[in-house]
Amino acid sequence: MPKIQDIPDSSRSSRGGMSHQAIEDYLKTIYRLAQDGSPVSTNRLAEARSVKPASVTGMLKRLAGLELVNYQKHYGVTLTDEGRKIALEVLRHHRLIETYLIKALGFEWDEVHEQAELLEHVISEKLEERIAAYLNHPEFDPHGSPIPRADGSVPQVQTRPLTTMVIGDQGEISRIATDSNSDLLRELAKLDLVPGKHLHVLAISADRDQFTLQLAQNDHPIELGFELADAILIKI
Repeated sequence: MPKIQDIPDSSRSSRGGMSHQAIEDYLKTIYRLAQDGSPVSTNRLAEARSVKPASVTGMLKRLAGLELVNYQKHYGVTLTDEGRKIALEVLRHHRLIETYLIKALGFEWDEVHEQAELLEHVISEKLEERIAAYLNHPEFDPHGSPIPRADGSVPQVQTRPLTTMVIGDQGEISRIATDSNSDLLRELAKLDLVPGKHLHVLAISADRDQFTLQLAQNDHPIELGFELADAILIKI
């Protein structure tokens, strides 16, 4: 079965060729989008990658030729076993790096995404394992996202968006839906709305675009707009 390392170096650098990073980025994006619905459509993938659908179609055909995806026009794309394995490896690198940057080097959680995007493609498996061991093999990164294990399994936690809750509901923040929106992450950190915190829904506006929360009985109420509230995933 063709693998990334089978692509000649000359094709990686040629115009229109597929680099290691391009392949890994596409596979990772397909995996992440598939968590919200599979198969993944060309339009969804184009929007997520900020490219034109025609460009995505061309890339998917090449990835299908490498047996990393299953692609059918007008149907969408799914990962093959090999494609999923690569996507999970890259995600493992990314989330371990984010965790290491925060816990060992003092980065804030809104600063680490771009750094991890660069480093996830170049760290060795030996370094990955050293980082995991240093961190005591965490199952979740600081944003609450599951870190794929070395054996390819993924920790599972069922969640629902805060925006699906009703007045009087309580729950624990499990995850923040994005690690790349720095402004959103900074705002949530200021409000102490981070994974592990327990919240109580006090009020919701009639059109559900404003949520009033409380973290502890004596804390002041917190008002959130829909965008911030929708990024907070509550453990079921």
